[in-house]
Amino acid sequence: MEKKVQHYYKLKAKHKEIEKELAELRQEIVAYCAAQGETDTVIGSYRVKLVTQNRKEYDDEKLYNTLADPQVWRLLSRADPAKVASLAKLKVIAEDKLTDTYTVKEVTLLQVEKQ
Repeated sequence: MEKKVQHYYKLKAKHKEIEKELAELRQEIVAYCAAQGETDTVIGSYRVKLVTQNRKEYDDEKLYNTLADPQVWRLLSRADPAKVASLAKLKVIAEDKLTDTYTVKEVTLLQVEKQ
């Protein structure tokens, strides 16, 4: 079991290194595309696409104050955008009450496909 734990530890450390390297490469690729004014381009034999998304970031305090029922807050426990969206879709929370409880953050996603 010690070997398995040791192997797990080494893989986890390698995973952190890979995540860091991916983040750096992503940043460089996004910067390159932005400098070129491209959101969809071919580089060598790879297609690089930048996709912009808007994500809601809820303010815990504002959201808590908006929810009349403390039982609903217990379902969330914190302002998780996916959970809030689900509760709004199920009409547990009225969509119009949520209007001032979040800010919209623009996020750029990077997609790379081999052609």
